[in-house]
Amino acid sequence: MKKPTVELKLPILPNMELIATQTAEVIARHMHLTDDQSGEISMALIEACINAFEHSKTDSNVFIHFLIEEDSLVMKVIDQGVGFDKTKVEIPKIENKMGKDERKRGWGLQLIQELMDSVEFESNSDGTTVTMKKNIKH
Repeated sequence: MKKPTVELKLPILPNMELIATQTAEVIARHMHLTDDQSGEISMALIEACINAFEHSKTDSNVFIHFLIEEDSLVMKVIDQGVGFDKTKVEIPKIENKMGKDERKRGWGLQLIQELMDSVEFESNSDGTTVTMKKNIKH
């Protein structure tokens, strides 16, 4: 049997990541996930979408694929932007952020990796694909 797949095509507009999280919540219910699992998936998805919206430097769409597997949910967030070099992404030092009005940004990639069971980044000048997997413990 073919694995069910849900595909979204989102324009880069404010709050469009909420469509992705609403879809993820419906899929999480379908898969009988816990509220914690659903919340972790939504949080990781928001981070990946916001990164795609902010850093792709394009006005094309962001595509999200949800692959429903027997023991996991795989999500791909795909943009057609400029790409990035993961080795050049710096995780901010917490002491530089504490007590400052500086926006508490720059944690997205690390947060995604902590929330999901596996994360892969593929990026080149044609765009970036972030593949996130959440294993389901029944």
